[in-house]
Amino acid sequence: MNKIKSIFKVIFQVIKIIFLVVKSTLNFLSKLLDRVIENISNKLRFSITFKITITYIFTFIMIFSLMSAGILASFKYYIESGISSDYLSILGAILAGCNIIGLIIIIIIGSRASKKFLYPVETMTKTVKEISINALDKRLDVRGSKNELKDLAKTFNDMLDRIQKSVDQQNQFVSDASHELRTPISVIQGYVNLLNRWGKNDKEILEESILAIKSESENMKDLVEQLLFLARGDKNTQKIEKQNFMLNELIQEILKETKLIDSAHQIENEYSHEFEINADRKLIKEAIRIFIDNSIKYTPEGGTIKLDSYKKDDKAVITIGDTGTGISSEDLPYIFDRFYRADKSRTKTNGGTGLGLAIAKWIVDNHDGTVDVWSKPDIGTIIKVTLPIS
Repeated sequence: MNKIKSIFKVIFQVIKIIFLVVKSTLNFLSKLLDRVIENISNKLRFSITFKITITYIFTFIMIFSLMSAGILASFKYYIESGISSDYLSILGAILAGCNIIGLIIIIIIGSRASKKFLYPVETMTKTVKEISINALDKRLDVRGSKNELKDLAKTFNDMLDRIQKSVDQQNQFVSDASHELRTPISVIQGYVNLLNRWGKNDKEILEESILAIKSESENMKDLVEQLLFLARGDKNTQKIEKQNFMLNELIQEILKETKLIDSAHQIENEYSHEFEINADRKLIKEAIRIFIDNSIKYTPEGGTIKLDSYKKDDKAVITIGDTGTGISSEDLPYIFDRFYRADKSRTKTNGGTGLGLAIAKWIVDNHDGTVDVWSKPDIGTIIKVTLPIS
């Protein structure tokens, strides 16, 4: 019995010494491991799963090596000492001691590795908490190792870029809409005050005020309808009722109507192929009319406006060409932006609201079509609309 007590006492002394050695060695190896993994990770793309796996493999190898060394050293010690007691008890004590040491090592290394790998998550969480509608300029730090967290951060930053762009566009849209509505409201208020002061008994002022108020109210009505159209489009609530119809019949209808309302330009048509198309007839007509009206506004009297349609590679192609003032290369990329006017000096009388082309582009896009524009200042503009036939 005394021999067993002495054996356990020696074992615990050995475990204590091993623990101190392991502790100092472990700190050194842990720091070395962190440094090696960080250097390699900065150069190569290692996933977090891979890093954790490698860490625990390294830990297992180290624990297994320590346990094996401890068992071999203990047996060697007992053999050399000539002790011939119950080897099963001795082996159990050695294994218990090695397991305790291994558990301690796993806890220390696992804790350090988890904190190391999850530290970027803590940083990302703090940054995300600081982001609000009034602070959309903050971004997650994507520097460091190339792993899933970096991909997540980049994806999140891209999402924030899109949100910020959308918010900026929305704010600009509201600002422009307010500006456009302010003008007719101010004009109407001005004429109402004029009527209140002198217009009750002055027939000339009365007629002028009525005409001005009627004109501005119509402009405001058109603007509100366009804003509602775009708002429904943004919310995907704008109805698109597709049906089969002859495209050439629609083109001829638009040509006839255009010649009736515009006698200052030469309205021409060279190609009008006969074929059916599946689309919303009303919306397609509205888009073409917007392009035609735009050509009418910016083509001098006596100029030519040409409307053609033909079939090419199972696609319907509609072209609107004019000999107008054209669009500069600086303005061309922005002509479909809402409230954009290439010539800032143009007023509402000849420049519209700046929403027409945006609406036309929305209609074409939502028919899975494309719009291509070619234009040169003082030469003219050609708009090519391509739509799927079915």
